[in-house]
Amino acid sequence: MLKITLPDGKVIEVKAGTTVKEIAEEISKSLGKKAVGAVFNKEIIDIFTPIIENGMIKIITPKDEESLHILRHSSAHILAKAVKKLFGNDAVKLAIGPSTKEGFYYDFDLPETISEEDLDKIEKEMENIIKNKEPFKREIVTREKAIELFKNDPYKIELIKELPENEEIVIYWLGNDFFDLCKGPHVEHSGIIKAIKLLSVAGAYWKGDSKNKMLQRIYGTAFWKKSSLQEYLHQLEEAKKRDHRILGKQLDLFSIHEEAGPGLVFWHPNGAILRQTIEQWTEEEHIKRKYQRIYTPQLMKADLWKTSGHYDFYKENMFFVPVVEHDEDEKLGNEKTPLTPEEIEKANWYAVKPMNCPGHILVYKSQPRSYRDLPIRYFEFGTVHRYEKSGSLHGLLRVRGFTQDDGHIFCRPDQLKEEIQDVLDYVLELLSTFNLDYVINIGTKPEKYIGTDQEWQHATNSLIEALKERNFNYNIIDGDGAFYGPKIDIAVLDAIGRKWDGPTIQVDFNLPERFDIYYVDKDGEKKRPVLVHRAIMGSIERFIGLLIEHYAGLFPLWLAPIQVAIIPVSDKYLDYADKIYKILTEKGFRTKLDDENGKVGYKIRKAEMLKIPYMLVIGEREEEAGTVAIRSKKEGDIGSLSIEELVERLNTHIENKI
Repeated sequence: MLKITLPDGKVIEVKAGTTVKEIAEEISKSLGKKAVGAVFNKEIIDIFTPIIENGMIKIITPKDEESLHILRHSSAHILAKAVKKLFGNDAVKLAIGPSTKEGFYYDFDLPETISEEDLDKIEKEMENIIKNKEPFKREIVTREKAIELFKNDPYKIELIKELPENEEIVIYWLGNDFFDLCKGPHVEHSGIIKAIKLLSVAGAYWKGDSKNKMLQRIYGTAFWKKSSLQEYLHQLEEAKKRDHRILGKQLDLFSIHEEAGPGLVFWHPNGAILRQTIEQWTEEEHIKRKYQRIYTPQLMKADLWKTSGHYDFYKENMFFVPVVEHDEDEKLGNEKTPLTPEEIEKANWYAVKPMNCPGHILVYKSQPRSYRDLPIRYFEFGTVHRYEKSGSLHGLLRVRGFTQDDGHIFCRPDQLKEEIQDVLDYVLELLSTFNLDYVINIGTKPEKYIGTDQEWQHATNSLIEALKERNFNYNIIDGDGAFYGPKIDIAVLDAIGRKWDGPTIQVDFNLPERFDIYYVDKDGEKKRPVLVHRAIMGSIERFIGLLIEHYAGLFPLWLAPIQVAIIPVSDKYLDYADKIYKILTEKGFRTKLDDENGKVGYKIRKAEMLKIPYMLVIGEREEEAGTVAIRSKKEGDIGSLSIEELVERLNTHIENKI
């Protein structure tokens, strides 16, 4: 017998293998037909075949977070069936088709190359399948039958052979003429899907390995409501306009060069000004909060990372270098004749640092510490390098070399809550300065952890109390803490509502133990300090990528690489324009004088393309009156101001970070 827990808490028992409609009839005996029609039919029969977990049927409705996963995974099957029908049932070889955070995709080995123009006809065929309300049916098959069913699909055969011998093999039918290898679950029939859209086509290597065949991947998305789909598509259009990679080129901020290496960022003069402005503000804020700035080496012995534990858990993402100690006259290998096996054998292995924390700990450990010395707060603009697969690299958001505003606090347990509150105050200052909204999550003790339960309880309570006393709203995510301690993660929301990884505060019981660091307490005994890892921006590269997209490239005046463009209407007014340029430059404003021989309309469009906040148009009237005509990129024409009024306006906007 299976037990069904209804939304109102009632539990009924039904026989295994009964259909959804039979279950509904069974429920009607308990709740009455009216209740079944209102609750079960609308929310279950017309939406899902219930999911069976541990002998229990789990009722899921569109209100449940996992419902979108089921809807989208079902959509991927509909996509696969449509492609098979259009491009030849035997000619199309199916790979995989999972749901994703944003939608779904399916990888195909096709007899011809498809393009964006093909998506409309594929989508129309999907709509026919949806219109027919074709049912999804689950079937358990033997390994032999599975191999026979998929004899024309080599990718499915490969997946089947990789399954453990004792694993159940499940296929799902869609209608009577399409099946796929899949654990499910799915919606009850295709007609349930009301809002679906195919988005793009891309290439994708089988299993993500460049040694394998390149397949064709079709991306799509699906929602329960058409209004949700339209909202998402609008957000995609906005995101295209805000793409930091396109704006980065347009505004001449940064570039990435394959000849130098993937995922390595080159900051251009405009981008360097933007980054320097942010770093300068950040450094001033750190100093206000009594942090001490330090510098640690880029290259450190590999053994250090064994002590920290990163070597065991993270070495696949680290860069290692063999270093052979030698005299000046000793000849070693070069790019033409590499190191010999003997030289490599005696080499000391170094690692390019992927994190800054071990370096900060060594600075702490460099001398004895008393309880009176704590808290000690270190911070560093620490550049780190991590190996990311080339396929996952994405502009400034996912790179191999980046810089963190990394900070570590060494404190006593009784100081922990106050230190967390100070970091939260700093985070709030950051988010309000850049006009960013946020969501706060607390990750608590996972199944596998180090440290005592008492330490975990104290640290978790400190996080919660710190948030409560500052009146922050937060969510508790059970088991989402790191193995070494609980944490606060802050997701940042941009102007169009997308979430970005943001500030983090993590309590660590692991590294103080591994590095055997301590302080001498007032009773003369050695005690372990509490280590708090915290990043306010995190990766500066990712944070600037966020800001480019958040502001759509139109930065507030204090951040803008070029704050003012001076545009004379003709060469006759160059002398006056140059006079204004010198005044503004001497007062510290980042000013560009457009002295090219061109039409004023062209010069204005050029300044608008560079998203310069203010344009000063200079002509005969302005020269005679000793004024400037101001045009704001955001507000349009403002009118004429004297130089003094202009300077006051600019200073006000910069000082108040308007």
